[in-house]
Amino acid sequence: MLVGVDAGVFLSRPNISLGKQDTTSRMFEQKPGLDVYLCAPRGFCAGVSRAVETVELALKTYGAPIYVRHHIVHNRHVIQSLQAKGAIFVEELSEIPDNQARVIFSAHGVPTAVESEATRRGMFIVDASCPLVKKVHREAEAYYKLGYEVVLIGHRGHPEVIGILGQLPAGAITLIVDVAAAKSFSPRSGIKLAYVTQTTLSIYDVAEIVRILEQRFPTITGPRKSDVCYATTNRQSAVKMIAPLVDAIIVIGSPASSNSQRLREVASSEGCARTLLIEDVSQLDWTLLDRTSRLGLTAGASVPELLVERLLDALAERFSLKVETVTTASEDGISFALPKALLTDARGGGAR
Repeated sequence: MLVGVDAGVFLSRPNISLGKQDTTSRMFEQKPGLDVYLCAPRGFCAGVSRAVETVELALKTYGAPIYVRHHIVHNRHVIQSLQAKGAIFVEELSEIPDNQARVIFSAHGVPTAVESEATRRGMFIVDASCPLVKKVHREAEAYYKLGYEVVLIGHRGHPEVIGILGQLPAGAITLIVDVAAAKSFSPRSGIKLAYVTQTTLSIYDVAEIVRILEQRFPTITGPRKSDVCYATTNRQSAVKMIAPLVDAIIVIGSPASSNSQRLREVASSEGCARTLLIEDVSQLDWTLLDRTSRLGLTAGASVPELLVERLLDALAERFSLKVETVTTASEDGISFALPKALLTDARGGGAR
């Protein structure tokens, strides 16, 4: 018996119209059984909810178009929904016309140079950076001001990592991407050493890298509380619990999403031989389920719950489902306030 598992049955709601003959034949059709272990928590975290709500409220308050630097979160469905409402996504501020003054920074955070450029051009900035990412920004800056050499554990090229690196002068932070880099890293002599991390990494990979750094540099210091965010940790813990119990695991999420990719990796490393990362049910290779009687299902922190429901609906059309929710933590009550300037304008009904 699993601790933290609530049993339930998901009822099939096939959206099909059958003739009389088809209905009769279907009455005697036996669907194969499928046990689904549904991870909880899954899907939207507080930082993602805040970012999406920020764009929606900005559109309501100021009207379209609203420019957003980088995809507000890494999910195609979320982006398309916001585009339909009038959001325009750009990669650089240079893509925004001079007569357009409102720009939203994505949940991943931005380098200080980007914020300075927006200010110089007179743009009204709405910062939707996740507060937990901003925490890492403050830590890196504080260590630097105290004379520490700072290392960042993270994935090269990820927008969150670019934003963290951009908080300090060029070259002030050394990026450590994996165990091999931790083993070969050579700090400047006589300088105190500190580390920070990207918020969406594998908690297990981070632990191994930190162990190596602490073994090599016993005086290295790090954040009091792990920089890997609560949402990443909770979702990985749920996947770790179900991985030994299932034949296959489906992770709903974008290939560009670090936390979704880490869920897939954790599933594989914890013994699940078949893992699949898909953006939605349309990408599902149904042959994955040919030899599956027990399926794990989770979703990255940027994924709307609707995509999980659609996949369950599709599964219910083909299988007799028994769904068990595997809960490893509760995120009830966790939320982040929207940007103050935006709230002020929204409440006052004004626009800048």
